[in-house]
Amino acid sequence: AGLVKFDFLGLTTLTILQTALNLMSKRDIAVELDQLELDDKPTYELMARGDTAGVFQLESSGMRDALRKLKPTRFEDIVAMVSLYRPGPMDNIPKYISVKHGEEEADYLHPKLQPILEETFGIMIYQEQVMQIAQVLSGYSLGGADLLRRAMGKKIQAEMDKQREIFVTGAVEQNVDKDQASGIFDQVAKFAGYGFNKSHAAAYALLAYHTGYLKANYPVEFMAAIMTLAFENTDKLGAVRQELQRLGITLLSPDINKSEALFEVERINGEEYGIRYALAALKGVGLSAMQSIVAERRANGPFKNMSDFANRIDPSAVNRKQIEQLARAGAFECLEKNRRKVTENAEKILRHAATIHEEKNSNQVNLFGGGSDSELSTLHLSETPEWIKTDELKAEFDAIGFYLSAHPLDSYEAPLKRLKVTDIRSVPGQLARQQNTRVQLAGVVLSRQERRGKRGDKFAFVQMSDATGTFEVQVYSDLLAPSRDMLEAGNLLLVTATASSGDDNVRLRAHRFEPLDEAVARASSLVEVHVKTAEAVENIKSLLQRQGEGRTTIKLVVRVSEDREVRLELGKRWSVGAEGRAALKSLAGVDDVIEQ
Repeated sequence: AGLVKFDFLGLTTLTILQTALNLMSKRDIAVELDQLELDDKPTYELMARGDTAGVFQLESSGMRDALRKLKPTRFEDIVAMVSLYRPGPMDNIPKYISVKHGEEEADYLHPKLQPILEETFGIMIYQEQVMQIAQVLSGYSLGGADLLRRAMGKKIQAEMDKQREIFVTGAVEQNVDKDQASGIFDQVAKFAGYGFNKSHAAAYALLAYHTGYLKANYPVEFMAAIMTLAFENTDKLGAVRQELQRLGITLLSPDINKSEALFEVERINGEEYGIRYALAALKGVGLSAMQSIVAERRANGPFKNMSDFANRIDPSAVNRKQIEQLARAGAFECLEKNRRKVTENAEKILRHAATIHEEKNSNQVNLFGGGSDSELSTLHLSETPEWIKTDELKAEFDAIGFYLSAHPLDSYEAPLKRLKVTDIRSVPGQLARQQNTRVQLAGVVLSRQERRGKRGDKFAFVQMSDATGTFEVQVYSDLLAPSRDMLEAGNLLLVTATASSGDDNVRLRAHRFEPLDEAVARASSLVEVHVKTAEAVENIKSLLQRQGEGRTTIKLVVRVSEDREVRLELGKRWSVGAEGRAALKSLAGVDDVIEQ
């Protein structure tokens, strides 16, 4: 007799799986994970590509690299990798891979052990194998074999000596050579200290298979489930956003009339589905307030305009900060295109909501007369100029934690080509042709972490983002000191760096930083400003004087009739970066700004 030990593990992964299944059911897709066959080809192909970001136990860069080399084809391979990828046994991963692919012969130590070790290509991986070897080779009972396993794990010399004598004597009685038996004991003892429980590994491997299956076959629902469980973790959401870009899955911007409180799958067109951003995932808005807004929309239909929104929300559930964050993120664009206008009128919206709420609760008409109910319920927002694009994106970044609707570098497309800037997505391809390549990247600074080396010198890791993804640049002390002021979050920089291949990513060592607008001004040649009023010319002149002189020629293009334009070149060269061009475009009377 004995006691059966059960381990109950509360894993977030289980909730992710159930959330994904719930999202799939909304598309009438029913999958019983417990009934899945363990031979799904797309799942093993996904693992063989190392495409396992978000897959339980298989996410780390080292594990992904091992999977790419292994190219698993059966469930037993997953169980083995879960067991081997730990300090100690991971030294056996290369041999496991070599034997699987026929590049090396398996060593079973003794013919009697082949049935035990064949599944793992001659490598002892599981505690159960230790016990089976003792039973088959030396005649141990099951209980005695477990005592042997525990003795080997504790490595108490007196106990080991005792067990060696029992093991070797038993093996000799089974017609095994004494010296060979002693050698096998040493091999088993070496392994037993870090042997993994196979049943435990198999349970974890099954979860790995289930998550891999969903990612391979239902990636939109699977990734939406991961985001739902991480809705309060901006860093995790940013990482998932990158994975969505790599997978070609569209992440739709937050929308007060389409978003739910949490992440949802939404049909884009035909058979294409994307993920609609969750209202509650915006910074500082909270889940309950967003649930109250969604509940109102479900009960009484989409909001028609900002007045309708203010008339219907519960002012005790929603505050000014939450309305501002929704506006900064672009959630009200379906009702009002001007994000700044809604942001700066947030207090007014809330006061209006409180007035309407009070009227509804008191069930009274306007006691002072002179106005109808419809006049009372109409909200008039104060007029405010729109943010220039760069300011709009900064506000969006503050609300979401990353750029979603666009990227600050989008307006730099032409000058970046002139500067021969590479995007981070293209760098791995360059490294495949040549290691330690000098690259020039442009990006916005997201964060900076400074550390001290062994000799006390400071160095830094700077996280940056371009339109294709995020990247990390290592900055050593000789460059860090003169560049520190530039390496602040939100700054747009041109980076010269040496790129090399890391475990599962690109390593970048910075050699030079330069403010991007300065680099663009240095490389710029011609900007055409199309104007339609004389007033615009004076506004342009004032703005350029504030910008200062630089290297960009400005041409004014004035349409004097339907079929005639006049082009005027301004006498000096001016410093006009992306923000300057955006400011020009926002001026009254300016139709367009075109960079040549």
